[in-house]
Amino acid sequence: MRALVTGVAGFVGSTLADRLLADGADVVGIDCFTDYYPRPIKERNLSALVAHPRFRFVEARIQDAPLVTLLADRTHVFHLAAQAGVRKSWGKDFAVYTVNNIEATQVLLEAAAAQRQLERIVYASSSSVYGDNVATPMREDALPQPVSPYGVSKLAAEQLCYLYFVNHGVPTVSLRYFTVYGPRQRPDMAFHKFLRATLQGRPITLFGDGEQTRDFTYVHDAVSATVAAATRGVPGRVYNIGGGSRVSMNEVIDMIGRVAGRRPAVDVDAAQKGDMRHTYADTSLARADLGFAPSVTLEQGLAAEYRWLAEL
Repeated sequence: MRALVTGVAGFVGSTLADRLLADGADVVGIDCFTDYYPRPIKERNLSALVAHPRFRFVEARIQDAPLVTLLADRTHVFHLAAQAGVRKSWGKDFAVYTVNNIEATQVLLEAAAAQRQLERIVYASSSSVYGDNVATPMREDALPQPVSPYGVSKLAAEQLCYLYFVNHGVPTVSLRYFTVYGPRQRPDMAFHKFLRATLQGRPITLFGDGEQTRDFTYVHDAVSATVAAATRGVPGRVYNIGGGSRVSMNEVIDMIGRVAGRRPAVDVDAAQKGDMRHTYADTSLARADLGFAPSVTLEQGLAAEYRWLAEL
């Protein structure tokens, strides 16, 4: 495999690149170091990659990158570059999401349409596309109705992948990740915040009543599904990637107490606009097509992320 990984300095992108190199692939990674969180964190994610003889890094926006050259000898593309964050996607900041999530995807797909040697383009979508009016467990054929501008941008990019498959034969596969966590998790994400606060003896902030639930997916399980999608994913299809660990935030806090050896203090704040009430993935299609079978329990994954943070 000769892979191009966009968003390679990020949480999932860097973990994916590590896995691809370990599997023997040649990897080109691209990242523009958006300022959503500090650049040194992303550079730390890249530190082992840049020393690898089968890895080459390109610092650029997708819109500015020499895509024809970068794609010319690639067999697979993993498109993980995106502007993250539900709560930041409102108001004037929405322009950042349209540029980084929708426009960048269209530019990449347009360049890929001329590359007939590409076997798969795997796009990292999100469970945020579903919204709150979908029955659980959520199935890929449900009508998506996002409740955040971020979710709208991810769904738009997902639809772009589909239309380039239908109209140009670009072999796209989209994966709807359900709340990925684990070592290298972004500092704005709940588990990172909760675990770091617990390590430092500070209270954590819980938005809402704590009875909202999420289907949490350990990063290495998400990466395994992503690698499988590159060879086994059916072009034009969308797959749910969930860890099977659907629990409430109150239960998460109990688990953190067990992992850390002390229960964190909790400050309660109002529920936030755009936060979905529940997520729960039906992963039967991913099991059938990709052989997807998550192997890490939520408490095991929380312990791994806690150890990683403690060692920083």
